[in-house]
Order: sequence, then structure tokens, then C-alpha cells
Amino acid sequence: MGELLGTVDTPPRKRLRDLLSTGGPAVAPGAYDALSARLVEQAGFDIVYMTGFGTTASLIGRPDVGLLSGAEMVDNATRIVSAVDVPVIADADTGYGNAINVVRTVRAYEQAGVAGVHLEDQVMPKKCGHMSGKAVIPTDEMAGKIRAAAEARRDPDFVLIARTDAAAVHGLDDAIARARAYADAGADVLFVEAPTSEEGIETVARELRGVAPLVFNWAEGGRTPPLSLERIGELGFSLVIFPIGTLLAATVGMRSLLATVKAEGTPTSALGELPSFGEFTDLIGLPEIGELEQRFS
Repeated sequence: MGELLGTVDTPPRKRLRDLLSTGGPAVAPGAYDALSARLVEQAGFDIVYMTGFGTTASLIGRPDVGLLSGAEMVDNATRIVSAVDVPVIADADTGYGNAINVVRTVRAYEQAGVAGVHLEDQVMPKKCGHMSGKAVIPTDEMAGKIRAAAEARRDPDFVLIARTDAAAVHGLDDAIARARAYADAGADVLFVEAPTSEEGIETVARELRGVAPLVFNWAEGGRTPPLSLERIGELGFSLVIFPIGTLLAATVGMRSLLATVKAEGTPTSALGELPSFGEFTDLIGLPEIGELEQRFS
């Protein structure tokens, strides 16, 4: 459970590959910082998803429109990985440049300890997949970036997820054709972003079944219909991510507390709904610190 001196029996990348091969779907709630990642793990989930949307919102308080650099994203991934023992899948946006930039990006994320990344075929600067106004690069260019990513990884268990945003730009048929091309280029997992109907989701699942494991992005409030986990499994998706629910929940909680302080002058009346100081310090690992102090004193 993310201990400072903890050990794991199975390397996270191997565990991620095992989870993706079980028939799924494996569930990966989003985390935007180390604390939210610890909460995901403590809730019993086997995978943490580092959301680019949430990372941007939490680091600079701005929308996900390509404002963060690769270095900032890798830095956040490093902190998240260090806080948990479960595999972390990280948003790597467009790879932050061309195929050569992708080589460096993959190496950096791999050194950070993440179990896998997803790369998308948007034009830089990118936008959140559920926003309007996206543009995509040519299929061949993106396939070259996927080939570069596959050759760049040092660990063969490092999972490469190829995401296409073409459905909103050129239609679902083009998105499916792109996904096939990216699988041929070396992607381990395919991610067709933002189909806008259940029929579209079913088409993606049917056309890409057997090509590679598939990701379903259950974007809270986004353009894709909110299917049940059972239905997602029936369609054959191997991984479902819930990218921003933790961020939205934290926003609601902070707004409520701040409204209480503003109206009443202190947070006293809200404290009953919050973890106590002791409960929170236990949650973030203070008992382990005490044990280590005794061990090394």
C-alpha cells in the first residue's frame, strides 16, 4: 500500500498486462496527484489512471488544452507512482512533438515507473478528448510515432495505448481504420476516444474485437453515453477509466467547506463531515513513519 520501504511481489507492468488479459474490464479511476492516487489504491482498485485533464487543473488551474509540458506531466507521474504500489497508467498526450520527441517521452515515463501510457493522434496543442475544435495528424504520421514508442521502451511489459480522436473530426469509420493501423504499428491497446452513441460504442467493439485490448473512457459528464460496467464488459472492453470523478468530487468538497468558512467565519460546523486530523495522518502513512523512526533510531 504505497509504503516508503514496501515491496511488491509482481512488478506493476506485469500486473497491468495480466489485468488486461483477464477478460475484464479492469477499472482504473483517475488520480490527479499523489493523494488522490493513494485514495484510489486504498479504495481497493488495482490500477490508477493519471488524468491529464486533472493534472492540468490541479497544477495550474487551467483547462486541458495542451498547456502543460511533457516534463510537468512526467514529474506528476513520478510522484503518483511513488505513492502507490498498484500499476499507474499515465496520459502522455501527443508525446509532446514528433516521433523523436515520443522516444524521449516514452523513456521519461518509463524511468518514472509508470506501467503504461496512452498517446493520441491530435495536432499540438491538443485538447481534452471531449471538447470541440480538435484536429488530428495524418494516420501515417501517428503510426510512425507508435513505432517510435515501441522501439523506445526498454521494458517489453511497458504498455503502449494508442488513442485516436478522429471520430469527432472525420467520423467513426476513420477512427476505427486508424486504430487498426496503430495496432499494426505496435500499440498494445487501442483507445477510440469519444464515440457519441451506444451504437457507435458497439461498432468500435465489434470492429476492433480481436485486434487488441480496448479502452472505454467513461468520462464523467463527457460526450460518450454512460454505460454500465456490466455492459462495457459484455462488449469486450478490457479497461475502463473514470478520469475526472475524483477531481470533481474534491471540487465539491472544497467548495462546500469554503462556503461554510465564508458564511460562518470558521469551519466548525463542517468538521463532522471531514476526517479527523488523526484519521487523515493515518491515511497518508504517519504510522509507518513512526515505525521507521523506531527502527532506525
